[in-house]
Parts: sequence; C-alpha cells; structure tokens
Amino acid sequence: MDVQREELHRLVEDLPAEQVPLVLAELRARATPPVERPWPPSWFGAATGSSPDVSERVDEILREGLGRRPA
Repeated sequence: MDVQREELHRLVEDLPAEQVPLVLAELRARATPPVERPWPPSWFGAATGSSPDVSERVDEILREGLGRRPA
C-alpha cells in the first residue's frame, strides 16, 4: 500500500464517530462506480462450430490454420 493510502486509513480510523456519515457520503460521491458489464457478453457464443468433435481434431484444425485463408 502506498503512503497516501496508509495515511487515509489512519485518518479514517481517527475520525470521531459523529463525522463518519459525512465523510462516508463525501467519499461515496467521489468514488467511481464500477462499470456494469452484463454476463455473458453480447459476443459470447457468436461463433458457430462446424463439428462437434473439435477437441478430437485439434491437431488437424491447427495444421489448417484455424480456418484462415492463406495470404
């Protein structure tokens, strides 16, 4: 933990109980809310497989270049 975070932790611990709600409200207002990401992502399952035996044919698929066309 860096020095500033350590100081912040110490200052929070030293706050009088009656100031905690005010400081907490201020910190919540300043904090960046987490980005909501849906699960599964919209692209999940976008590709369709051509064969149910992919795991059995892995060497063949890799030799073919994963379906890429030669340049």
